[in-house]
Amino acid sequence: MTKWITREKPKIDRIACPWLIRRFIDAEAEIIYVPYDRVLSQAKELGAIPFDLPGVEYSHYDDQCTFDYILKKHQLKDPALYRIAAIVRGADTDRHDFAPQSAGLEAIFSGLAYNSSNDHELLAIGLLIYDGLYSWARHLYKKKHSQGDTAEQLLLQVYHQYLKKEKGSRTPAWAKSLKEMIQDQLDTNMTLSLQQASSELEINPAYLSREFSKHFDNLSFGDYMRKLRIDKACQLIETAEHSLTEIAYLTGFSDQSHFTRIFKKQTGASPANYKKENLKSKKDAKS
Repeated sequence: MTKWITREKPKIDRIACPWLIRRFIDAEAEIIYVPYDRVLSQAKELGAIPFDLPGVEYSHYDDQCTFDYILKKHQLKDPALYRIAAIVRGADTDRHDFAPQSAGLEAIFSGLAYNSSNDHELLAIGLLIYDGLYSWARHLYKKKHSQGDTAEQLLLQVYHQYLKKEKGSRTPAWAKSLKEMIQDQLDTNMTLSLQQASSELEINPAYLSREFSKHFDNLSFGDYMRKLRIDKACQLIETAEHSLTEIAYLTGFSDQSHFTRIFKKQTGASPANYKKENLKSKKDAKS
């Protein structure tokens, strides 16, 4: 039985990693949560492996999470685990463009952490949640919950309808229709990822990425979606009486900090300053 130790108050990676360890590396592994400043000393005293902590082997590397490192370190090849890794990575690093399920995973564990301060209680619940996520990633990931005309299904319909018919056209019909439908569906918090689209279409994601940028302002799928969401946010700030938190939600951002960071990157101003300048311009126009 191995011992693994990490920081207390787990949410995403520090619950996903113990699940991965117990289900695929050591079923009897002991998971220990302690305050941040005691992890390394307790690891040495207990002979435990520290993880998800700066400066240790089992940690983040570039944009990869500890979950990703464990997969590579222990040579786990199950494709379902790599689907889960993208979701965990997106949730843990606030990059929900990695996988459309990331925002939901973050919301679930943020809510659980809000309701309970018992780390091992959270772990027990988390193990069940990741068991369910694994079943989905292995057996159900291609199935849709609804057969209705969801934004995601409408987009895929456009791809299927036009992708192969318009290869010789400079601006293919699928690209025009896709642009219109993306704009029409922005208010639904659409989260279709390029990876998911390529999987559904059964075409190479690198090819789809290259073709997408040719017809969408030389932007990647993720960058294009973020640009449209910020454009929509500016419009809401200028024309609607919504709080900035409401605007963040309406434009598909999971939290205020992520919204503020992307907004400032796109416009050069924070949402609050943009709103303030907009109100000032309106007052000056009236005077």
